[in-house]
Parts: sequence; C-alpha cells; structure tokens
Amino acid sequence: MGVLLVLGCTAGGVVVAMRAGHQEPVLVLARAVAVGQALSEQDLREESLSADSGVAFVPARSRARVEGRPVAYSLPAGTPLTENVLGEARVPPAGRAVAAVGLKAGQFPPGVQPGNRVAVVVAPSGDSTAGSASPPTSVWGASVTDVRGDSADQTTVISLQMAQEDARRLAAAPAGQISVVVVPGGAP
Repeated sequence: MGVLLVLGCTAGGVVVAMRAGHQEPVLVLARAVAVGQALSEQDLREESLSADSGVAFVPARSRARVEGRPVAYSLPAGTPLTENVLGEARVPPAGRAVAAVGLKAGQFPPGVQPGNRVAVVVAPSGDSTAGSASPPTSVWGASVTDVRGDSADQTTVISLQMAQEDARRLAAAPAGQISVVVVPGGAP
C-alpha cells in the first residue's frame, strides 16, 4: 500500500511539474512605447512565458496581426502584450484630463516621478493692494504621468492627470504661482 501511495504521489508530482513548466512563445515589448504609438517590428520580441498563468498573452504567431496596431497606454520595455493593451488611447479616462506645468527648482520635490500622487497648489499673487482681497489658494489632486527636464532654461515639465475642470483651471493659472507637493497614496 505504501509503495502505491509513493508511486501515486510521484506520478502526480510529475504531471503538476510538466503543466507548470509549459512555456509558450508570446510577444513582449522590446523597448518602451508611448500611448497611441503604432507597434513596429523593432518594438516586439518573443519570450517564453508560462501558458498556465491565467493571463491571455498575445502568442508570438500573431506578430503580423499586432504590427501596425496602436497601444492604449504608455508601457515599459519587457511588458508582455495582451489584447487589453492594444487599441485606441485609453489615457486619460473619461472625465479626466492631462495638464502640463513648467516648474523651476523649489516648486516641486526632487525625485518626483510618474505614478506619484500629488497636490497641485496655486497660490494667490503677492500683488494685492490694500483693500483688495486676493483670490484664495487653490489645491487640486492629481497623478503624475510624465516628468521631463529642459536643461536649457532649467524648467521641468510635469504632466498631471486630474479632473477635467481642475485641469482647465490649472491651465489658466499663472506659471510662477504653481507648486507640486507629493502626497501619500490616496486622494490628496
């Protein structure tokens, strides 16, 4: 009886190991791509991934069908392709917009990067005359989607995804009065 039990467990282990080790060639991004970019041959490579992962990866044999299609999101190199990441741009989602602000050192924390949750603060100008009330400080929650430095004029452009109405107000704010504060995870 013990021998049969050992043989049964061994056979079961072999079957599980074979299934877990089943690799399938799929398409993976060879380099980073931007939202809306049409995929080219140079953007794709093949890699073997577990077929039992539960994720519907695009098989390598579908390369011709994928080339020329746009990506719905900006994605880093090494991302396995699925049908969900292909198609028309899905950024920003409905009701949201992306606004860009040009900031100088001191108007944002060093190390701010895509994915950070931030509070965007627009302070009133210091030009208030006696008797005139300055507009109140405005604060909006946003997520950083891109950060690009320009060494020529020492400006850093930070792209922020936020509520559409807030993005409109931010776009109308005077540049020198805007600051960005990194906040923890949830809504600022």
